[in-house]
Amino acid sequence: MDNAYRTVTLPDGRQLEYLVEGDPDGVPLVLHHGTPGSAVPFPRASEAAAARGLALVMCSRAGYGGSSPDEGRTVASVAADVAALLDSLDRTEFLSLGWSGGGPHSLACAALLPERCRAAATGAGVAPYDTGGELDFLAGMGPENVEEFGAALAGREALAPLLKREAAKLTGVTPEEVAEALGGLVSPVDKAYATGEVAGRMLASFTHGCANGTDGWADDDLAFTQHWGFDLQDITVPVSIWQGGQDRMVPFEHGQWLAAHVPGARAHLYDDEGHLSLWNKLDEVFDDLKERAGL
Repeated sequence: MDNAYRTVTLPDGRQLEYLVEGDPDGVPLVLHHGTPGSAVPFPRASEAAAARGLALVMCSRAGYGGSSPDEGRTVASVAADVAALLDSLDRTEFLSLGWSGGGPHSLACAALLPERCRAAATGAGVAPYDTGGELDFLAGMGPENVEEFGAALAGREALAPLLKREAAKLTGVTPEEVAEALGGLVSPVDKAYATGEVAGRMLASFTHGCANGTDGWADDDLAFTQHWGFDLQDITVPVSIWQGGQDRMVPFEHGQWLAAHVPGARAHLYDDEGHLSLWNKLDEVFDDLKERAGL
């Protein structure tokens, strides 16, 4: 298993940082990290991927970690980056999984790369901001997220200083302090889950993702509150939606809305799981992706 970071030069000259774990000869499973975050080694997911003959491909989105920023990007922009990365690996078809802020990016791959994306899934993934009044985007979110998205709606100048403060707070703790640093964003079930290796990996993802600033984080937030650059109704590949009822980062209603509006979506909605503890379902998520892809 190779945990060494690699980079690919994209058609516009930007650099995209990535890792490949799991079975290097297997069908790629592209894992889109949360917001904020980055590609960091993920032993549990790597082992699960290898056991299923999947190559776990993780890249840091534009502006995170060692990936060049792409100011003004939309959620849709990720599809071209993923396609270029897979081309560089001489791979055509893939599976897509996005967690939290990675959820919309997984759906972008499903919508925009239907000839290549065999199946896609979101875990604790955010829904669009403007749903014509069908979903109150902020309802049920912890106060930190309400403040953050309020700043995003006000624009980059309001958002940037807030994210700089948050980055300093999140990256200046020990793994044992991660859950406490997340404040009102974590429910009791998530606090209990965010310990040991889980907390250590979360901290590593935050720290590496923000090592060169918070451009990636800002671009994610701004992209979420604008049109995503594609329509969910255009998705034709199999999609599964996973969400927990104890989620204070991305409330349960987001998963319910996505399950009702992504064509043919298979819903996996759990009253007793949170935003982080939903990773308990990782093996089931991988199995479901393979089954939906016909692998």
